[in-house]
Amino acid sequence: MAGQDALFEYLLRLGDNALILGHRLSEWCGHSPALEEDLALSNVALDLIGQTQLWLNLAGEVEGKGRDADKLAYLRDARDFRNVLLVEQPNGDFAMTMARQFYFDAWHYLLLRELTGSTDSRIAETAAKALKEVTYHLERSQEWVLRLGDGTEESHRRMQAAIDDLWVYTGELFEADAVDAAIIREGLGPDPAALREPWLGLVRATAEEATLSLQQPGWAQKGGKQGLHSEHLGYILADLQFLQRAYPNATW
Repeated sequence: MAGQDALFEYLLRLGDNALILGHRLSEWCGHSPALEEDLALSNVALDLIGQTQLWLNLAGEVEGKGRDADKLAYLRDARDFRNVLLVEQPNGDFAMTMARQFYFDAWHYLLLRELTGSTDSRIAETAAKALKEVTYHLERSQEWVLRLGDGTEESHRRMQAAIDDLWVYTGELFEADAVDAAIIREGLGPDPAALREPWLGLVRATAEEATLSLQQPGWAQKGGKQGLHSEHLGYILADLQFLQRAYPNATW
């Protein structure tokens, strides 16, 4: 794959992951189990949407067709999105949301840490800025896994069910394709496979402390990075894109 095409696809992946997970977390606003969590989840969602704007604006710049973050977020169909399947999974209960967040945060933190050494200064600078926020995201989601896993019988049951149900979506995080190969070749980003062991080490240590059992790596659901999504993404986009689709070029 040509260098600029691969870079555009890669930046879409970074932006789409943040956008879709940020939108999922925003769905908790007014519905979380405590007011403090309402604010905390909303703040994490805002962080991710802010990161989305940086990555998608950069993607539009690389593409060179006049599309900015708004156009890329609101005027693409589901098959054009490049987020991993994990981030589009439903919120479920609070344990499910925190398990999804922890799986993603642990990977996101490791990825951004590597991206700060990218040969593209724009990527390195954006990653360094995002890393500060994601460090906090990881601390917070990890703490909730520990609290719920090693809490009451009911909270333990729910957290165990959550990490079990979402496990099948984690393997995609470490799968490489032609886009990744081009990015690795140019020194723009890390080999996804190289993040697997550090991620597993962090997740296993947390699960053990939380008195949770973790499955062994195996078959994984995948396809999101290539635009093949679960049924959930279409519903997300119907909500996310409604205003712009109903009133093209609307401004406040």
